[in-house]
Amino acid sequence: MNNATNSSSNSTYEGWQAQQAPKSFWTNLTLPILYLTILIGSLYTFSSLYRKRQISAAAKLENWFPPHKQRDVYLSLLHLDPAEASESADGGEKKLKQVPDSVLKAALLRRALEDIQRIVQLRGAKPALQTLLQRGSVGDELWQRFSRAEKELEEEIKDVVNEASAFAPNWGQTIFQSANEINQNNLLKERVAEIQAQLDAEKAWWENRRAGIQSDFMKELETDSKPAEAAPRKTGSSDEDTVLVEAGGPAQQQGTVKKKKGKK
Repeated sequence: MNNATNSSSNSTYEGWQAQQAPKSFWTNLTLPILYLTILIGSLYTFSSLYRKRQISAAAKLENWFPPHKQRDVYLSLLHLDPAEASESADGGEKKLKQVPDSVLKAALLRRALEDIQRIVQLRGAKPALQTLLQRGSVGDELWQRFSRAEKELEEEIKDVVNEASAFAPNWGQTIFQSANEINQNNLLKERVAEIQAQLDAEKAWWENRRAGIQSDFMKELETDSKPAEAAPRKTGSSDEDTVLVEAGGPAQQQGTVKKKKGKK
């Protein structure tokens, strides 16, 4: 009986193993692939949301520089439609055919001049801002504004160089040099104007200073002349005393006595 039951149980177990099919290679990789897919998807979602938040926060930051008016003027002149401008003009006036290249070049040079001034401001502010950031005196928000201004200025410089090269082949290499010379000339004119504005005040100050020096000098002369007037009287009396002493000395008296004896 027992042997029969054991044989029947062994036969059923072997049949169950025979019915169970072996798992394939791709079936075994399903779970790791699913895990990696979920992990990569969650990381990508987190990074995309983080970047979106960073971009939105950067967009809300205040610009480092005010709006670039010279760039707006140049782009307005560049994309000016002559037909629309001629329609707005009266019949007796000359109709605008096209914006002259000289006007566009002048507007582009003025745009480069504004870029030079901004470059000078950024170069002057960067060391101090880095020092304050290292000390913790300013927050990361101010540094983000500064970094964004640097990137925008780099793109602006590239755009100006490309526009200048479109007008003349080699002008893109020298436009910022010309703009820098114009900026230095403007700074020199401003300095001269400041000095000229202070000329009247400085002249009045020097006049008052010279009058004060002259009055002090005259007072010193008056004080020095008073003891000088009394000094000769004292020296004269002393000379007379010395002469009297020398004239009335014993040696001279003996000489006069000898002369009288000789006469006798």
